[in-house]
Amino acid sequence: MDFDQLTLNFTPGTLMILNVVLGLIMFGIALDTKPGDFTVVLRHPRPFVIAILAQLLVLPAVTFGLTLILPVSASMALGMILVACCPPGNISQVLTHRSGGNVALSVSLTAVGNLIYIVAMPLSIAFWGSLHPTARTLLHAVALDPWKMLLEIVLIIGLPFAAGLLLRARLPRFAQHVQPFVRWFSLIALVGFIVGALAGNWAVFLSVIGTVLIVVAIHDAVALAIGYSTAAVGGLGTPERKAMTFEVGIRNSGLGLGLIFAFFNGLGGMAVVAGWWGVWDIIAGLALAGLWAMHTRRRTGSARGDASRHAAESDAAEAAAA
Repeated sequence: MDFDQLTLNFTPGTLMILNVVLGLIMFGIALDTKPGDFTVVLRHPRPFVIAILAQLLVLPAVTFGLTLILPVSASMALGMILVACCPPGNISQVLTHRSGGNVALSVSLTAVGNLIYIVAMPLSIAFWGSLHPTARTLLHAVALDPWKMLLEIVLIIGLPFAAGLLLRARLPRFAQHVQPFVRWFSLIALVGFIVGALAGNWAVFLSVIGTVLIVVAIHDAVALAIGYSTAAVGGLGTPERKAMTFEVGIRNSGLGLGLIFAFFNGLGGMAVVAGWWGVWDIIAGLALAGLWAMHTRRRTGSARGDASRHAAESDAAEAAAA
């Protein structure tokens, strides 16, 4: 089976639904974002700098290396690179909370990170994809225009995010009430869309499932490990390491899937990798968060553990250093 010749069947209407769902996800993130989530990055920049370096440099670089080691086709390699260049997914905060991590840090990283990725994502895809010995031929074949992709990302991410921030600023009470509904509805809708997309292209999915399962599982595990290890090397506390693990390990592959259909004509190898990643990283993330919560509960008697104490100690340390 030639993965690079596979294409998934999608109608323009289906793609429009995906873009609406992705817009809702960004809208929900913005509804949960306060001005303080941005200023905390200025007051405590070290975790943010570590997280951005891990996401923008380490994860794509390691992913590039994986595409050279693992038995993947050019389209699957480009799909892995694209996923690694996606912004963090909104479920990262849910998983951080469930694991007893620093939720405030997670929210801040997601809020600021998504703004950076509006510009960084198309440039990263073009850069890493053009370096790959086989995937770069696909970039040349579609004549990828990073600036056109930037415009697409602004429409999908930037405008809904700005609308959510505006609603949060003008009607904070209303935003607080509707935010949980928007968050969970958009997440369930995205998972449903991905599962439906895989089911609608079941023959294609079955033809690549063995390779895709292994590749995505390895890639996702490596992404989670990069988040934790970079936080550990950076000297962050356990709650911050948990937040970093999910911020780096959970990617907005739904956005990647939308870009694949918009710019790569639904290329099968890319689409199946991004689609299955969207399902698998939720499964793996929930499992890891549950194990972490169980371990913390046994050690401290609470799933949240000493996250609050660590946060207070971190603030005190930052203040002393200043």
